[in-house]
Amino acid sequence: MIVYGKNVFNQIKEDPRAILELYVLDHLKDRNLLNLIRHLQCPVKRVSRKELDSLTDHGIHNGVAAKIKDIPTYTLDELLKCKKSKKPGLYVALDNIQDPHNVGSILRSADCTGVDGLILCKHNSAGLTPTVIKTSTGATFTVPVAIVNNLSQALKKMKEEGYWVAGADMEGARDYREGMYDVPTVLVIGSEGKGISPLVKKQCDYMVKLPMVGTISSLNASVACAVLLYEILNQREPIQR
Repeated sequence: MIVYGKNVFNQIKEDPRAILELYVLDHLKDRNLLNLIRHLQCPVKRVSRKELDSLTDHGIHNGVAAKIKDIPTYTLDELLKCKKSKKPGLYVALDNIQDPHNVGSILRSADCTGVDGLILCKHNSAGLTPTVIKTSTGATFTVPVAIVNNLSQALKKMKEEGYWVAGADMEGARDYREGMYDVPTVLVIGSEGKGISPLVKKQCDYMVKLPMVGTISSLNASVACAVLLYEILNQREPIQR
């Protein structure tokens, strides 16, 4: 897999063993970046801008790209064991979200708010593609990801483990500030067009919605997820005055 960009590079440099080969733009002038590359002692190939643009599918690469080992993913059981904090668990489950930019942005928000892991569907969903990695600014390397065949069954298992499942939906939902976030929680974000699928919705203990006071009826999935995650963080870690 080819990944690219400064932010992604700053994450993968923490584990040089994952890097198979680095591609560096000829005449790159970023001294800090060049010094980091020298210290990594990885195989380096100097390439033209045309070659680097082709390698990165014309993405914003900042003059550096890397061929890396596949990012490890987990089973649901393994994901639950990854949890290190003693605080109530917090996971985000994505129901058939196909836009890699949304998945990447959600991973970034998950990292920023201390989410324990992300659950993705194996089918009809964006995987950990280079676009997801780039958009996440490297959060794919910090937030564990589980790939499941059946999200409904995965949520059922989470409930058996003591988790409450909150779905983001407008129908039959309470205000997002009234969520019960002090307990182990799985936040479910539905697909861009259809929202949460009926079978997954059956596993949700309750729904939360964001108020819409303008003329637009909904937010982008990644934006809505970010708002909800920060509300959870706000309720779990209120400002001490």
